[in-house]
Amino acid sequence: MSDIPLSSLRKNKNRTGYTQLPDTDDGEAPSSPSGSSNMHAVIAASTASPSLRKMGKRRTQYADEPDEEAGLLGDVYEEADDFERDIERNRPVVKSRTASILSKSKDKDKSRTIPFRPIEKLQSRYPPNIVRNQKYNAFTFLPMVFYEQFKFFFNLYFLLVALSQFVPALKIGLIATYIAPLAFVLFVTLGKEAYDDYKRYVRDREANSQKYLIIEPPGHSSSPLLDTHANTRSVPSSSIRVGDLVKLEKNQRVPADMVLLHTSEASGTCFIRTDQLDGETDWKLRVAVPECQKLDESDLVRLDAEVYADAPIKDIHSFIGTFTLNTPQSVPLEQSGVPMHPLPPSVSPLTAENVLWSNTVLAAGSAICFVVYTGPETRAVMNTSHPETKVGLLDLEINKLAKILCAVTFALSLVLVALNGFRGSWYIYVFRFLILFSSIIPISLRVNLDMGKTVYAQQIMNDAEIPNTIVRTSTLPEELGRIEYLLSDKTGTLTQNGVFLSTQMEMKKLHMGTMSYGFDSMDEVAHQWQWHSEAHARHGSLPTGAQLATRGRRDMSSRVHDVVLSLALCHNVTPVTNDDGSVTYQASSPDEVAIVQWTQSIGLTLVFRDRTKIELQTPAGTRITFNVLDIFPFTSESKRMGIVVQDAQSGEITFLQKGADVVMAKIVQRNDWLEEETANMAREGLRTLVMARKRLSGQSYNEFKQKHHEASVRLEGRNEAMAKVVGEYLEHDLELLGLTGVEDKLQDDVKSTLELLRNAGIKIWMLTGDKIETARCIAISTKLVARNQYIHEVAKLKTSDEVRDQLEFLQNKLDCCLVIDGDSLQLCLNMFKNEFIEIATKLSAVVACRCSPTQKADVARLIRKHTRKRVCCIGDGGNDVSMIQAADVGVGIVGKEGKQASLAADFSVTQFSYLTKLLLWHGRNSYRRSAKLAQFVIHRGLIISIMQAVFSAIFYFAPIALYQGWLMAGYATVYTMAPVFSLVLDRDVNEDLALLYPELYKELTKGRALSYKTFFQWLMISLYQGAAIMIMSLVLFENEFLHIVSISFTALILNELIMVALEITTWHLYMAVSEIVTLFLYVISLAFLPEYFDLSFVVTLDFGWKVAVIVAISAMPLWIIKLIRSRVAPAAYSKLL
Repeated sequence: MSDIPLSSLRKNKNRTGYTQLPDTDDGEAPSSPSGSSNMHAVIAASTASPSLRKMGKRRTQYADEPDEEAGLLGDVYEEADDFERDIERNRPVVKSRTASILSKSKDKDKSRTIPFRPIEKLQSRYPPNIVRNQKYNAFTFLPMVFYEQFKFFFNLYFLLVALSQFVPALKIGLIATYIAPLAFVLFVTLGKEAYDDYKRYVRDREANSQKYLIIEPPGHSSSPLLDTHANTRSVPSSSIRVGDLVKLEKNQRVPADMVLLHTSEASGTCFIRTDQLDGETDWKLRVAVPECQKLDESDLVRLDAEVYADAPIKDIHSFIGTFTLNTPQSVPLEQSGVPMHPLPPSVSPLTAENVLWSNTVLAAGSAICFVVYTGPETRAVMNTSHPETKVGLLDLEINKLAKILCAVTFALSLVLVALNGFRGSWYIYVFRFLILFSSIIPISLRVNLDMGKTVYAQQIMNDAEIPNTIVRTSTLPEELGRIEYLLSDKTGTLTQNGVFLSTQMEMKKLHMGTMSYGFDSMDEVAHQWQWHSEAHARHGSLPTGAQLATRGRRDMSSRVHDVVLSLALCHNVTPVTNDDGSVTYQASSPDEVAIVQWTQSIGLTLVFRDRTKIELQTPAGTRITFNVLDIFPFTSESKRMGIVVQDAQSGEITFLQKGADVVMAKIVQRNDWLEEETANMAREGLRTLVMARKRLSGQSYNEFKQKHHEASVRLEGRNEAMAKVVGEYLEHDLELLGLTGVEDKLQDDVKSTLELLRNAGIKIWMLTGDKIETARCIAISTKLVARNQYIHEVAKLKTSDEVRDQLEFLQNKLDCCLVIDGDSLQLCLNMFKNEFIEIATKLSAVVACRCSPTQKADVARLIRKHTRKRVCCIGDGGNDVSMIQAADVGVGIVGKEGKQASLAADFSVTQFSYLTKLLLWHGRNSYRRSAKLAQFVIHRGLIISIMQAVFSAIFYFAPIALYQGWLMAGYATVYTMAPVFSLVLDRDVNEDLALLYPELYKELTKGRALSYKTFFQWLMISLYQGAAIMIMSLVLFENEFLHIVSISFTALILNELIMVALEITTWHLYMAVSEIVTLFLYVISLAFLPEYFDLSFVVTLDFGWKVAVIVAISAMPLWIIKLIRSRVAPAAYSKLL
């Protein structure tokens, strides 16, 4: 060490945590002024700045040639003097290193290398950790809300009408009568939006103000105790920044994306709950960085280390990063007290299992984490998608009708001006007539429909027969009555979610080549396992599989033993002791838990599990311990899960793997039974799982471990490199142990539900990731395919000619059920998309197998686009979310896979069978009621406009208002609103009949409840009634104009009340009350409106009989027509009553 030039370091003054090196000629180690020089030297080494680290690395390169070293590195040492001047509060910071990081962050590349204790300037480069889900701020609230409202034709029309009243030439009556309805609608909307945004603000503020402990290095203090222990500071979540060390406690929400450094568990693991991130209810295991787990909590803040994190992406299942410990803590010291040559930096790979994502919750223990992503760069925020707002078909149809009504209004105005000979400022008269007839397009229509949707949503959620059903999109209940295509997932939707490998009639078969155990003989498996355990316990030890194999053949019990033991070891399940002492199994998949529960029923119980060890308990009470060397978790791409374990007693290393037969068939040794038995089980509707193993020598495992580590620290192509190493060293020539067959148990009432929906005219498609044989079997067992119906299988298509042949065959046999695999489906969509969809949509049933989530969504979009029909998608897992969001109506089932699908859906149910009532009862009623309500509100506006037109035509085509002020305002509100709105409670048949005769639903899907035909029928009714009331009022005209207003308006109100009564099929208490109360309010109001009603005339018999005659002439013919029609051409529902 005497040759190392220390001249530049000698210039520095003594600083906290650094030992000043006195000028010595002989190069001996400097003597410490105090007895703690060794400790200071260690701290100096462990907290050295990154540039000094690099200097240290270069020193080691020239350790054997000190002269060359001094010549080449002299300038670097001079720079060190400048670097150390930046140390503040014991934070060693390197300008050049930080500058390189800052320059990188300026570029588009968002990957980052963050040193421990980063400077302020570096931290400020990254976004603040603020949660903001608000749609508006103080400046954008009004503009954005107004834009959202006035982009609708309805509201824009009324805005123009209201604004026109500020032009004196166009002013008709009170401005309030035009402004008030629009203002009311806008006020309600503004209030609702403001309230929703305020609730979002409160939730954001609550999340941003949650307190967290930040660990900081010891500050400058006279107390040696404070100087050697890290300080903690409580800060709100919004103040957390990249590079901070955060201490989390049990049940705390994770505030940002953080690397797990240290946990309170000795094993360095912790569990997190991710249900708010991915919807999955199972706990996930996370692992601390091994180098940090070895240290005390107080030492973490002193580390000379840095974390590299790749650019932020959406994928919550992948993370690429490294943890670099530049100067390990345990730097050996020479007797002189000067550190020896620095050790090379250790680099550890970081994966998703080392990271806690924002919005997850620490389920147990405490943890110290290092922040890498904040705010909008966190996975949770990046995955917060805002799917497009779904608009119901009924709303689109009504918008079209509004445009027709606008054209009618304009035409009527033009006709009246033309009849007057286009005299004077005729264009002003056109505008005045347009304003007079503005009630033709009633602004109250949207208010009534929105209120109706709220009522339907409440009725659905309060239905005791479909408990826990949630309406998440309240604008779509009418869509439930128009569904013609139902796209369903299989697992968890039609079948019960989760594979219970227990005695609940689900574990059906265990096949081992020459032996096969059915459900009835599972107790024999338990017996064989117990016999094997007792036999080898008598011999004093458990012989290894290798010893058994040398005997020429393994007996039956040892083969059963191998399969059961492998299933008991090859999983990621951890037993967790609850507060009440009970033990539950936690894993990322319910299938994993089910396997462990089945092995427990056989007699092999999982009692302990951490990252390094698994303990199993035999029926005799003895414990078998295995060391866990490596785990390769299951992914949807790999379709398999592997683990490397070492028997603690014998030291034997074994690689165990289980997975789908498709991938395992290529990995296991050649055999003559796997493919055949897999097909047999699939035909029985069983899900198959292949179990295999491979024994490894210590040498081959070490070689694999080295190569795997090298691949794991790569920054480019890491996953591919790791998979290649695993395939090369482990995944080949595995010994096939057995094949398990598990039954997918159907959900309650699936068969009857599918049959009812099919009878209702709904075409059902089943989209699943399972293989063809299993899907075909489920299609038959669920009655998706009718008895004796031909099932046409299409699989492994390669060329366009093959696709064309299949399509030609299907075109000539449209009564069959199509079963197609994912690859063939993709080929059909790529080559003959329109032809395939056209043919497939005519088939009674389609089953698509091996479908990816994207394919499911594509199919939904294609059906919608091609057929223009309403498509409903139902699923229960995260893989169904894209399909659910692509549908017109998305239904999510709350299942064991979690709530992800349920949260993304428009409607959330707990069972597939609830779909029957949701569609056939609530959907049918919602559509019928809204259609009737919309047409009646339009009729209410049309009739008063027709009366205005007749009045103007008779009085020399003058654009003078017939009713002004309160009469116009009260007409659409107090006098008619309650009775008209009561139509949302009407029903044509009772619930039992609607479910007993699903054919009633088929009638609605044709859209006949609201069509151009029904619209023009109501137009004619309005034309007749408006003209009849106005003409009869004029015929019975008295001496004053005031009388015609009172007579005609009273007749109009009574006519509307009678029309509502005629439209009601089944009376409800609220309907009768609303009619009586409205009539009472109108009679009372006559006394308070003397400017419109002459009380002395109103109370006379003369007034009474004239009004009665007018009402009879306007309403009686319609009642007679309705009566005749009910006898001659009764509605379909009336035949069932």
